[in-house]
Formats: sequence, structure tokens, C-alpha cells
Amino acid sequence: MTGVMTLLEMAGARRQPAAVSQAGVIIVDAQKEYDSGGLPLPDLAPRTTEIAKLLALARACATPVIHIRHLGKPGGLFDPQGEGSAFIAEAAPISGETVVEKQLPNAFAGTGLQALIRRLGRDELIFAGFMTHMCISSSVRAAFDLGYACTVIASATGTRPLPRVGDPEAVLDAETVHQAALAGLADRFATVATDVAALPD
Repeated sequence: MTGVMTLLEMAGARRQPAAVSQAGVIIVDAQKEYDSGGLPLPDLAPRTTEIAKLLALARACATPVIHIRHLGKPGGLFDPQGEGSAFIAEAAPISGETVVEKQLPNAFAGTGLQALIRRLGRDELIFAGFMTHMCISSSVRAAFDLGYACTVIASATGTRPLPRVGDPEAVLDAETVHQAALAGLADRFATVATDVAALPD
């Protein structure tokens, strides 16, 4: 025991991961730009496999699934007409699942996501996808502000290396960035589950 506590722990909150059967599942930007495109992520395959496990569980429970698709500018990353904006096959939507398109990191900004979730009547959300420090973090924090209880699945999210601030020659490896982003969310904004198997029935 390190003695370091999250703000949630200091407040006496006992948060548990959401049950898939009671929540809405949000898959953020599971797109080919992170696979064969301009932003390849380390260890993408096992993370995509975890997303596929989450989708299989949600579909078995008839849980609503919303897929977020990021659209960039023509000719750039996530070109709307390019291969990078397409979904990774293992994490792609099936018939009956909703796709929400966004142009900013926060999936609620300038989209109909909030209205869609409100119609579903779910007040708990489970997040998976990419990238942890960017669109996952932005979307989860926005969801928290809107009153939703959020769960993030660590093994079903991931990110990329980043330059260290003040020292452009030094690099923070992807796992460090990933863990720091998860720690920031777990401090106040979300429950972080280690993997899909850690979710309650």
C-alpha cells in the first residue's frame, strides 16, 4: 500500500465497473488509421481483440452499442474517403448498431451522442477504443460532466508515444502515456477495469 489515494477514494466512493447488461457501450475510433495508417499504435492487435470480446458480450446481452468514427480533413489523417477512416474489421459495427461521426476529440462535441444516449435510457457507459490520452479521455470527461457513470477498459484502449514536454529529444513510451491517462481518469472521472473479464455480469 503506497498511501496514495484517488480523489474518489478520499471521498469514500466505492465505484465498481459497470455491468454490460446495464450500461451502454461506446467504442471510440476503432479505425484503420491506427492499424495500417499514419498513426499505428503499439500492441494494437491484443487491444482490438479485447474490443471484440466486449462487443460479443454486449451483443449477447442486447446492450446498446455506439461506434464513434473520427473524420479528419480530406487528404489528411482520417480522410473521410480514405482507408484510414474505415473501421478495423474486428471492431466494426454490425446491423442495428449506431455510428456517430465526430470531428473533435470529444465525441459529444458537435454530435448527437448525448441525445442518443438519453433516448437509450442508460446512465452508465463503458468506453473502449483509441487513443487513451486523447479521444477516450476527452469523451469520458465530457460524459462525467453530463452526469454519466463511466467505466474504461484498460486492455481495450491504447495510445502512442509522445515527445516529453521541454525535451523534444526524449520520448514518453506508449505504455507510460496510456497508464498516465488511465490514472488521470481513475482519479475522479471513471472506474478503470483491467480487462473485459473484470466486468461484472
